[in-house]
Amino acid sequence: MNIGIDARLWNESGVGRYIRNLVEQLLIIDRKNSYSLFVLAKDKENIKHQISKIKKNMKLEIRNWKLIGVDIRWHTLKEQLRFPSVLYRESLDLVHFPYVSVPIFYNKPFVVTIHDLIPYHFPTGLATTLPLPLYKLKLFGYKFIISQAARKAKKIITVSNATKNEVVDHLKVNSNKIVVTYEGADSKISKIKYQISKIQIKNKKYFLYVGNSYPHKNLDNLIEAFDLLYHPEQVFGFESNRDSDFRRNDIKLVLVGKEDYFYKRLKEKVKNMGLEKSVLFYGEAADEELLALYKNALALIIASLMEGFGLPALEAMANGCLVLASDTPSLKEVCKDAAIYFDPYNVEDIAKKMKIIYSNDINHYSDILEKGLKRAKMFSWKKMAVQTLKVYENCSSTSKVIDSPGQASLGLRSRSRLAEAFGEAQVGGGGAERGWAPLR
Repeated sequence: MNIGIDARLWNESGVGRYIRNLVEQLLIIDRKNSYSLFVLAKDKENIKHQISKIKKNMKLEIRNWKLIGVDIRWHTLKEQLRFPSVLYRESLDLVHFPYVSVPIFYNKPFVVTIHDLIPYHFPTGLATTLPLPLYKLKLFGYKFIISQAARKAKKIITVSNATKNEVVDHLKVNSNKIVVTYEGADSKISKIKYQISKIQIKNKKYFLYVGNSYPHKNLDNLIEAFDLLYHPEQVFGFESNRDSDFRRNDIKLVLVGKEDYFYKRLKEKVKNMGLEKSVLFYGEAADEELLALYKNALALIIASLMEGFGLPALEAMANGCLVLASDTPSLKEVCKDAAIYFDPYNVEDIAKKMKIIYSNDINHYSDILEKGLKRAKMFSWKKMAVQTLKVYENCSSTSKVIDSPGQASLGLRSRSRLAEAFGEAQVGGGGAERGWAPLR
């Protein structure tokens, strides 16, 4: 087969890590099929270098892969109208879209990975810089595209059973069409030796958060919980007659993630609460930095109201870091009994669990940490790639697209709706800062 992979999000977090690991493992395990990777033109040379490095390190003789640079970003009208012709030129037997931004006018066989349906649950307008009416229009575009993608896909891949259930419930897809392939922890991360050098964190005790700051990540509640522990004298029910253990011992909350509009907004909140010396914004972290942060943290905290998978939890468990997580279905599916859970809507419950962890010696959690190490070994990117390759092969045996009325051409009304949904924000591409609901 000649398989295309839409790798335009290669350098993004979340989905980008998924794409990079999928490609690396397919390079190793599949010598039979040919692959065409569609990447952003500006990233092509860098990605070519990364793939060459993988080939050299693994001593691979590979000739059936090629990179195709395209100047088409995701969540744009250009993606919908021009990307299909780029794909058609390559005579592909199958395309894998590892993200829900699928061109609805592409009518050859494809597979789509749906990581989550978070915008279906949090359409508040908080996850955008656009005026609410325009955001609602963009949300309509998202739902329209993902429903078309789910209907037309030969197979749908989800990263958890929790997301699979969401897809069945919201998109009315037959569960037999969906394949769950869990993500994995990067084994190379755990082999890196690195010492934390940032002076604000070095030799300090801290709780760790890794990820973006979109509203569903619930960082407002996390910071308010931290504030309860830092200023207990201000809160009824805490020991108001004593100085805060957290304040006295200079406990930190370290937030790791790329600075954007939402992190800037969060920084302002932290400053207004008088926590700017205690809540530290680390910025982006390379793999070696991330390893050191995991290994030295009191615990990783994930306060999300919803997740598709929860990759940082898996990475933390693999590196011997205690996980403190919200009791959402996907996180409980991934961590099982190898984490401590809290109600993400209850600020006092988050604070209570943080205080319990701080108050006990790490040896108190040796059983949970051991379970975490064992649990993490059950997940691997190689296993994910093997399962994904099996999906490709199953699709090849039934490669004919079963057209439904209007599939080949959605008609003037649908095209008009699509154009309206993208509007002016088409230029420059997607992401929450461009007005699109953050989708990981």
